[in-house]
Amino acid sequence: MTKEEIVSKLPYADPFLFVDQITEVSQKHIKGHYTFDETSDFYRGHFVNFPVTPGVILLECMMQIGLVSLGIYLLRDKSFDLRGNSTVAMVENEARFYKPVFPNEKVTVVSDLEYFRFHKLKSKVKMLNADNELVCSGIFSGILKPGDE
Repeated sequence: MTKEEIVSKLPYADPFLFVDQITEVSQKHIKGHYTFDETSDFYRGHFVNFPVTPGVILLECMMQIGLVSLGIYLLRDKSFDLRGNSTVAMVENEARFYKPVFPNEKVTVVSDLEYFRFHKLKSKVKMLNADNELVCSGIFSGILKPGDE
């Protein structure tokens, strides 16, 4: 499975797709990027006159790359289709925020697999800004259930 195929299998579309590119992927690791466009609707009302990316959007970006994209890769040999016959749900997250992300900033999300058993995926995920500074980090887990099971 190619990195482009992973992105194409995500069950999201604009304006809620927070993955521009997957640059690395393996059985235990994934890395991807996203640039927060200044025209995104959430900036209009989040800290008026000083727009900052909402933390919940940062978490969503981290989960789309670090959990869902990795899960798609891990289940690549099964009939796993989040757009049609499969399900995904966040189970838990523990996150810490260190720096803000501003409009037009490009972030990098790096995720290292903790475990994947019985359809539960758990990963350590971090987000870095363009200066390679830690923006936020966390441990996330979710259930990824293929449609044929």
